[in-house]
Order: sequence, then C-alpha cells, then structure tokens
Amino acid sequence: MLQTEYVRNLHCNYERLLLDQKPEDTRYQYCILGRGGIKGLLSCSLRYINGLAYLYYDISSKQSMVQLFEGRTITREWIRDFMWSYRQIQQELDRFLLDEHNVVWYPEQIFMDLDNRTFFFMYIPYYNQENGFPKLVDFWVEHIDYGDEALVEFVYRVYDQLEKSGETYLQGQIFEDAGMLEQKAEESPEPENIPDETMPGQDIQQPDAGHSQKKLFGIFEGKKRKNKEIREHYRLAMEEAMKGCAVAEEEVYRCSAGESESMETDYGKTVYVEERTNPAALVHRLYSPEGKLLASLDREVLSIGKKKEEVNLVIDDMSVSRMHARIIKQGTEIYLEDLNSTNGTFKNGLCLEPYEKRKLETEDEIKCGNVTMIFR
Repeated sequence: MLQTEYVRNLHCNYERLLLDQKPEDTRYQYCILGRGGIKGLLSCSLRYINGLAYLYYDISSKQSMVQLFEGRTITREWIRDFMWSYRQIQQELDRFLLDEHNVVWYPEQIFMDLDNRTFFFMYIPYYNQENGFPKLVDFWVEHIDYGDEALVEFVYRVYDQLEKSGETYLQGQIFEDAGMLEQKAEESPEPENIPDETMPGQDIQQPDAGHSQKKLFGIFEGKKRKNKEIREHYRLAMEEAMKGCAVAEEEVYRCSAGESESMETDYGKTVYVEERTNPAALVHRLYSPEGKLLASLDREVLSIGKKKEEVNLVIDDMSVSRMHARIIKQGTEIYLEDLNSTNGTFKNGLCLEPYEKRKLETEDEIKCGNVTMIFR
C-alpha cells in the first residue's frame, strides 16, 4: 500500500510518497526522473526530511481520476484519450530506458490536465509491488457509460484478458482491442445468431456487446453480494456473541380496578409539542459578503471553479482554478474540500491541503483564491 499524502507550498501542490527504505539516489532511474522532462510522467524530486526519504510529485493544476468521476460516467471519448496517452507513455519509457512496471495505475494516482486533456502518471523508481492496473479496470467497470455498447465490449475484453494473460496483454494487444472504440455506435454490426447446438470442431462465436454488458453487471453484482455476505456474517456473529448476555426486560405495569376506572376518565391536559425541523431537510446557501445569493446547496455535491463544463458554480476570476473546490453533503454534515487548487481553499482564514476536507458550520467564511463566500 502506497503511503502518500497531499501537501502544499507557496507555489506548488504535491503528492508526497514515503519510501520504505533509504534509496540509492545515484542509480539511473532516480537521476533520470529527477532531471524531468519526460512527457506523461509527473515531475518528481527526492527529498529527505527528519531522516525519512520522500518522493515529491508535482500535481499543480491537475485533477485525479477519482475526483473527476465522482458521480459521473466515463465516456468512450475519455477512454480513447486515455489509451492514446498510455501508448505515448510506453514510447517515452522505452526512449529513456525506464521500466513500465514502475508506473502506478491506481485511479487516485492518475492525473489529468483539463485544458489539453492530457494524462500524467506516477513513476516510482525500482518499484517491486503491485502496480494497480486491475484496480484501474475495476474503476472503469464501476463508472463507464453502459449505454455505449462498444465501450462496454472493450472494458469487458480488457477485464477478461487481463485475468487470463496478466501484464503480457498490456504490451500490445490492448491497443488492437481499443480499435473498436473508433467505430460509431450506429455502425456496429448486428450480433449474429448463436446456434442452439455447437458441432464438434465448430468455432464458438465471440460474445456480443449485450453479453459483455451482462458479464460486467455480473462482476459488479458479485462484488455487491460478497459485501452483503460479509455484513450478514458479521450480524450473525454478533447475535451469537450476545447469547447469554443479560437483557433488560420491559416492565409491565398493573393497576387495581379503581385505578383503572380513574385512568379511563382522567386523561390530563394535552401538551403542545412545537414542530421541529429535520436537520437533514435544511437547505444551506452560499452568499457573497454583500449578501448576494450565489448558490443553494440542494444537491449532494456542489463543485466550484471557473471551467463551466466541469463545475456547478462558475466563478469568473483569474485567481480561481478550473476545478477549485467542492462542498459535499455526508448525512447531516456538510464538508468543504479543496480540489488541488493553485491558490488554495480557505475556511475562516485557514488554508486546506490539496483534497483535504473540513466540516462547515453556519456563518463560516470560504475563500477560493481571491473570492470570498459565506456559508449559511
């Protein structure tokens, strides 16, 4: 498991990786990575703090895949852009004699520049652990647009071949399979009828997109069932553990006949109970310091920035990042989260670290770059 955290200094935002042992920093991969200039790799520097070694990856003005697809679907166009970047990074690694296995494919470690739609990857010199490509495909399974049959077919094929062939599949075949994404949905051939019986020696037809979609749904449902079984086993184990424990019995109150007759006629005065507002039903709002309404927080997530295609609340100010921050409802609590902004997100004057969340209270002051808002 990678030990990473987000940190901010005066001019840059970083994802900082703690190395489990002191590196041989004079070896080739550390030297070439520190020199920089490799297209598609996050700029990186090796630093020592209190005797510990860290790799600092510059993520300024970029967004991680996890943040980009919070509540959104992955489209065919996005996957095509990703596969193009993947092919380019392979060529760059070959050019600089770097090992492809050292690229980390966990979704939270893959970043995108929203302006030019290019991807940036984390490279860890001499990395000898799982690089996370299966986790990336799992992320695709959960987020792709299931209305696009060609996309579903491609993701299922990647999922299936990765299980069968492992990383060998990623060396070339995956790019041939990605060719199906170039077809327009209306030009996709109709699936042929599958014969009821398959004669000896007869080729078995490849599953159509609808079949692949069912397979992917089956994979996803299997995960849900597994989680449900874990919760059920936990519940049964708790019930078994509670056997023999003392349980307070409900006390039954009895009264005499006279008391019963008195109770039937003496009901007492009914007390008025003031209607209480359900805290979860309250709709909070963002105001300017002058009292102008900027947005109502009537959704689970409200994103803030200046790129109108990516955010809910557009702020046209040069100090605000394309995707600057967001406000999230979690149950009855509301949180402010920085989205790796360039000039920082502040709550009551305190700057949040990249992707840090802080709970909001009524009348809190929120500042994105030079723009101030009041939470009410």
